[in-house]
Amino acid sequence: MAKKKTFEAALRELEEIVKQMESGDLCLEDAVKKYESGMKQSKFCLDLLDKTEKKISMLTKDSNGNIKEELFEDE
Repeated sequence: MAKKKTFEAALRELEEIVKQMESGDLCLEDAVKKYESGMKQSKFCLDLLDKTEKKISMLTKDSNGNIKEELFEDE
């Protein structure tokens, strides 16, 4: 069974892609491939952050001003 990709692994890959692209050593074709790969990593990270954010509970105040915890529910 394949190991599930983590946010941290995807972020490391994205950072490496940025470093390679900033070096200026890539030909145009390779730079475009790296860009495409970077966009996929970026989307993976953003999607995972969005899902995680929805799982985080929100603190709200009730009518008496007391703080209560409510789970964030998907719309």
